[in-house]
Amino acid sequence: MTKRIIAIAFIFICASIAWAILGGTIFSRTYSLDSVAENRVASTWGSPQNQAPPSASFTRIVPKSEESIENGKKMIKTIPEPITTPLSLESSAIDVVLDLEHRQKGLLWYSTYKVAFLGLYGFRNPSDKEEAVDFVLKFPTAQAMYDDLTFTLDGTAVPITSRDGASMGRIKVGAGKAVQLAVGYRSQGLNEWRYSFGGQDVMQVRDFSLRMKTNFKDIDFPDNTLSPSHKLETDKGWDLTWSFKNLLSGYQIAMVMPEKLQPGPLAGRISLFAPVSLFFFFFIMLIITTMRRIELHPMNYFFLAAAFFSFHLLLAYLVDHVSIHVAFAISAAVSVFLVVSYLRLVVGLHFASREAALAQFIYLVMFSYAFFLKGFTGLAITTGSVVTLFVVMQVTGRIRWADKFALKPTAEPAGELT
Repeated sequence: MTKRIIAIAFIFICASIAWAILGGTIFSRTYSLDSVAENRVASTWGSPQNQAPPSASFTRIVPKSEESIENGKKMIKTIPEPITTPLSLESSAIDVVLDLEHRQKGLLWYSTYKVAFLGLYGFRNPSDKEEAVDFVLKFPTAQAMYDDLTFTLDGTAVPITSRDGASMGRIKVGAGKAVQLAVGYRSQGLNEWRYSFGGQDVMQVRDFSLRMKTNFKDIDFPDNTLSPSHKLETDKGWDLTWSFKNLLSGYQIAMVMPEKLQPGPLAGRISLFAPVSLFFFFFIMLIITTMRRIELHPMNYFFLAAAFFSFHLLLAYLVDHVSIHVAFAISAAVSVFLVVSYLRLVVGLHFASREAALAQFIYLVMFSYAFFLKGFTGLAITTGSVVTLFVVMQVTGRIRWADKFALKPTAEPAGELT
């Protein structure tokens, strides 16, 4: 018995090394190409966006006196100097619609989204006369496309030019007149969307309102950003509103797109955890076969370990071709079939289809599936381990193990072999 346990322990150690190599390979495949894949996604879909409000200003040419010395004589020249005066932003009413559409590259899903942006901004000309005002809208990122761009002033389209990542339009505004600039577009981005108030320092924002609609429910606001003033859950997502009368803040408004279950990291974590599943399975098999005097040779345990390994090997190379759930189901079915069909020949169909299949389902399939339960993986596995310990202790509490280990196991009648 002692030699058999040592042989089984050696098989367990070798299998654990194989799983460590497989897990390392999966993580290498996942992250070695991550930056390349993300750049490819950004190049075809778009990068994270950070929208700032438009600016408005006018420029006057005023004379300026400048002293100079020519031929030893003091000369005073008058030269023109441009003076730029910004228009204050008096109000902002913004509507944003975020539609999440995940994209997969290799073993990772990327959180890509479509955004529809519409902003209505109020400006006032502080001058005592009519001025030619330049309105400038900087785009949230240069690595994106912008469709259906609108740029209107009090409902009238403004001729615009686009360069250096911005659209600019010039129109005359009367003395002291308040105007409404409407800007809008449709675009695409990656991972997160942000709205800043025009600078990195503390900014003053007056009469501000931003309404955001999402088609996803798992909303998340990054650190150092403003929480919405109101939240309303809808059938498809959330209706969020940020509303401020007179705000002083250096924070931004931001939304992080929810991540889809990542097949590469998940398969890697399941593979690295596999020795725990195999340990419980070997432990249960050793207890049952010892109690029932069923002989399982160490070579039998070797093939059982190989059948367990097939689950993780299949999962590792299926997840980048089919969904993670389909890959998990196929891999589990193949592994269980290998174990049951093998033990049917070694021991018998009754033991293979009941005790062995149930043990494999619990300690391989269910323990591995616990990694799908975000935030509850450790609790689920711990609960299963404690329940297993309780059941084994209750079942074996009256057994005289000295007698069991002293007896040489004799093969149980094979039973059905078909």
